[in-house]
Amino acid sequence: MTVFEEKEGAVFRLLSEAISEGVIIANSNQELVASNGSANEMFGYEEGELIGKPLETLIPKQYHSNHGQHFKGYAHHPVKRQMGKGFDLYGAKKCGDSFPVEIGLNPLTIGGNSYVMALIIDITERKKTEQELQQWAKIFNESLNEIFIFDSDTLKFVNVNYGAQKNIGYTLDELKHLTPFDIKPDFSEEEFRDFIKPLLNNSVKKLEFETIHKRKDDTTYPVEVHLQKSSIGDKRLMVAIILDITERKEYTMNLENTVEKRTAQLKEALLKEKELNELKTKFLSLVSHEFKTPLSGILSSAGLLEKYSQTEQQDKREKHIKTIKSKVKYLDNILTDFLSVERLESGKVNYKFSDFPLSKVINEVVYDANMMLKQGQKINYPSNIDSINLNFDEKILELILTNIIGNAIKYSPEESTIDIAATIDEGLTITIKDEGIGIPISEQKHIFNRYFRAGNALLTQGTGIGLNIVKSHLEGLGGSIKFKSEENKGSTFTIKIPINQS
Repeated sequence: MTVFEEKEGAVFRLLSEAISEGVIIANSNQELVASNGSANEMFGYEEGELIGKPLETLIPKQYHSNHGQHFKGYAHHPVKRQMGKGFDLYGAKKCGDSFPVEIGLNPLTIGGNSYVMALIIDITERKKTEQELQQWAKIFNESLNEIFIFDSDTLKFVNVNYGAQKNIGYTLDELKHLTPFDIKPDFSEEEFRDFIKPLLNNSVKKLEFETIHKRKDDTTYPVEVHLQKSSIGDKRLMVAIILDITERKEYTMNLENTVEKRTAQLKEALLKEKELNELKTKFLSLVSHEFKTPLSGILSSAGLLEKYSQTEQQDKREKHIKTIKSKVKYLDNILTDFLSVERLESGKVNYKFSDFPLSKVINEVVYDANMMLKQGQKINYPSNIDSINLNFDEKILELILTNIIGNAIKYSPEESTIDIAATIDEGLTITIKDEGIGIPISEQKHIFNRYFRAGNALLTQGTGIGLNIVKSHLEGLGGSIKFKSEENKGSTFTIKIPINQS
């Protein structure tokens, strides 16, 4: 039996068993001389089992190396104090498990011998609570959403997470002097109090709304607010979880702009589709009319030819034969134009370049045009072109000249003249001048549009596609076309094409 047990054991047991904290007493040799029931239970020992064991028995092994020095230091300056302030202390159970503790030290002197009494509290549950609180605090501060907590009565902010402080531009200390309506320019204090009344009187459990937040630098951003009640003890609080919806608003705006743009494009496409359908209808009507008129002339002339079988009627036969040839040539030109349109639209135009004299093409075009001349009309052939040679698509040039000279004949009166001229400079320039009806100034900008026909030309046969084809081919071959026209005085068309085409 130890000296401590002999002299003071009964008193120690009487006092120590009356308290819930663990109590142990160690002598100057760091041996345990006493422990109460709470300490035995806390560390997992039977009554009396700890007596005589080293104090380090109750300390986890990783702390043994420092403990001896700490104890000796305390023995030289024994005062009543809390042990472990500023760092964590752990006890070691008999089974080897460690657990967090809080220790209070008290020096004792009995019979001339020095002792240390330790009051030990198992703080495992407190540590768990602290860790949970720390975790919740971490979640609160690290949340990507803004979280504002304010007093329901004063409306002063109580706590604001880091995400909100960063976005709003205020520190926590600054925010504790502000209220929600200080950062919500859409609300006055009276309006805000009225707004949250349903929450305070329990009419609703949660308020969700969109508003604007104003930063410290006076810039604003759109937010979505989720507001609900909370409390700490008797203190009524409001918790606001804020979502910065700037990107959502921008996305919505962009989406709306895209929808608006696509709607406009769809309307435009539908309008073009409507125009296309109208053009198709107009085209079919035009084709029917343009083919029917010359075919009627051909049938009529062919029928009259049968009646003029006598030799002396040869002049009349030749007249009708010329009419048939003219109408057939006209139909051939229309079909050529239609085929050109189809090739241009489908991208199937394959230009075939070759070397040829300009005079060859003009001779062929003028020869065919002579069959369509009206009474008294004549074509002035260009001079000085025998030496002009081209590297170009011969058939396309023939098509271009046939269209323009054909128009000059068609829209010019009887007894009129059509002048053709050609000059060489950086390229070949061909001009065709007529004395026809001309093109009204207000309609000249549409003259190269497909199927367009000027108002003063509607009573004359035509498809309205010739000039469009001419312009498309010339641009595709590096050339150009322009014109000057005066109503009732005539038109001059100028064609420019490169001499050598690669």
